[in-house]
Amino acid sequence: MTMMSNVIAFEPRLGQPRLRRPRLLVSAARAGLPGWNRRRHLRRLLKSDVLPAPGAALDRLHAEEARLDAARRDGHAEYDMQRHIMVLIAILAETAEAAPRPVHAAFTFP
Repeated sequence: MTMMSNVIAFEPRLGQPRLRRPRLLVSAARAGLPGWNRRRHLRRLLKSDVLPAPGAALDRLHAEEARLDAARRDGHAEYDMQRHIMVLIAILAETAEAAPRPVHAAFTFP
């Protein structure tokens, strides 16, 4: 019988730090990506009326995620799993949004 770890590593793009989080948290974050609405959810997470440029909030999101993960590991009563998942979704979505996109040639040259 093979033992499967319940902790997986996922590496956001653009040189962001590698995160090791429980499989359930990462799975929940990935499952929440299709329902992510940047305008509504990111402003609510950041508690801001101004929507930052793609990728500009990643440092703030990583700091919030680190704080939430420390509370989770320490078993603090104020740990908010829903917020933790939303922050992980935001990190994944913002990293993808800030990633360089391939340029498609609009013109062909003879």
